[in-house]
Parts: sequence; C-alpha cells; structure tokens
Amino acid sequence: MRSIWNGAVSFGLVTIPIRLYPATEQRGVAFNQVHREDGGRIRFRRVCEVCGEEVPFAEVAKGYGLPTGETVVLEDADFEDLPLSTSHRIEVLQFSPADQIDPVLLAKSYYLEPEPAGVRPYVLLRGALERSGRVAVAKVALRQRESLAALRVREGVLVLETMLWPDEVREAGFAFLEEEVEVREQEARMAEALVETMSGDFDPAAHRDAYREALLQVVEAKAAGRQVVRPPAPVGEGGPSADLMAVLRASVDAAKRNRGGRGDRGDRGDAAGRRRADDPAERGGDAPERRQGGARRPA
Repeated sequence: MRSIWNGAVSFGLVTIPIRLYPATEQRGVAFNQVHREDGGRIRFRRVCEVCGEEVPFAEVAKGYGLPTGETVVLEDADFEDLPLSTSHRIEVLQFSPADQIDPVLLAKSYYLEPEPAGVRPYVLLRGALERSGRVAVAKVALRQRESLAALRVREGVLVLETMLWPDEVREAGFAFLEEEVEVREQEARMAEALVETMSGDFDPAAHRDAYREALLQVVEAKAAGRQVVRPPAPVGEGGPSADLMAVLRASVDAAKRNRGGRGDRGDRGDAAGRRRADDPAERGGDAPERRQGGARRPA
C-alpha cells in the first residue's frame, strides 16, 4: 500500500506522527465508454467555455461561483494556507462509547501506521482505547475537506473512520411514519420467530458478490461468442402478499430447513423451536392486535 497523507495524531499533549492508508477498495467490474458501432473508446477533453481552447490538466484550477456571476479562482497554495489546526493533524476531541456513533455518519476508513518515532505513543493510545472500550472522536482535514472522525482499533491497527456532519444526513420524512399501523399479535410473534431462526454470527467471508460474478460471466460469454442464458427467478419472488401470516410461516419453515442443512446452532434452535411450539403464533390461535405507528416500537 502507498500512503496518501502524512501527519500526526494529537491527544492531550501527546503527538503521534503517522502515515495514512486507504483501508478499503472497490472491486466492481470496470467499464469504459465506447462507440457502439466500432468499439472505439470515448474520450473527453477539457475545453474552456470562454476561449474554446482545450486546457491541459496542469492549467486547471478550482473556481467558486459568486452570486454576481463572477468566479474566484483558488490555487493549491490557497488550500495549504488555511488557518486550520487540523490541516496536518488528527486532533482528538474526546473519547466516547462506540454505540453513540450512528453508522449512517461513517464515510470512509483509513489505516494509521506510526512513524518510527511514534510507535511507543501509538501503542499507548491503542491500548487505552482497547481497555476503555471507547473510540476517539477527532477532527481532520483530508482532500480539502474537514470532517469529524472516529479512531478505533482493528486487528491491532488504529483505524480512522471519517464522518459526515449532521447537516449532511437527510431526514427520513416518510408519510408512513405518521400512520397508525395495526399488526396482529400472531404476526408479530411469527416475525420474531423468523428473526430467531435466521440469527447467526456475521462472517463477511461467507458471502459473495453474486452480481459481479454474473456480470463477469456475461462478459466472458460475449467475448467467446456464447449465448447468455438467464437463470430462472427464485420461486416466491413478487410483490407483497395479502396473506402476511402465511408468508411469515413459510419463511420460518424455509429458514429452519436451511439451518438444518448447515447443522449449526442446533441446541439453540431446538430450544427456540420448543418455545415456539407453545406460542399461539405457531398454533395459529387468535391473539390481540398490536397497534403501531411507523416510528414506534411494538407495545
């Protein structure tokens, strides 16, 4: 990996010189825009709308449009001279419980590697975070943008996760949140049984990118001149069912079969099954309705 930023982490009077590396990379299928007739690559040129000339990248700057229609041109030096304490520093503001950070705020993750002179304080901070169970909330300026960030430990390495500002998160002002929705007790219990049946430890390596695999198969088939065969749609796909209880019961049965094939969590599954056998939702018995608003928890 190649570092993208050099700076320091500061907490209290302690300074840790570090290098920053991207912790993730996208693995999607890359396409080029081409001319459908002959496959030629489509090229885009930077053309100035004032003089009509093509502009080399070295002469391209950033501009900020004013309400008057004028443009303020900014050079790289203007960004370097910003009066920010976070321009080359990850400034720790406080330490907070990790569950207080809403995941919707998280933007991008980076690994922090200490410079040789910073190994000892780096290990000191890492240990303090691990023992406290907290994350460090910090501010940092990266790629001409200042953001909040969380510092946590992953596999012995400090990870910086940049965060959005609160005003960058949209409100989910959906109409159904104001509605009163009636959910029958047996439906609620069956949904809880489905959650229990499908519960398990999360292992990202157990999942695969089926879309990317299918897309590569299409590309390989077209390159070899073979016909691409569309797989049949899974049984049961479609719109919402009018009989929600029947769909929930069928989902629980299917989840039980899938879990039985894996052979894991047997004891817990048997116990859950015994509990559900005594449940009116399993027997199909009548039960009172639950009245729920879209944003309310079941009573």
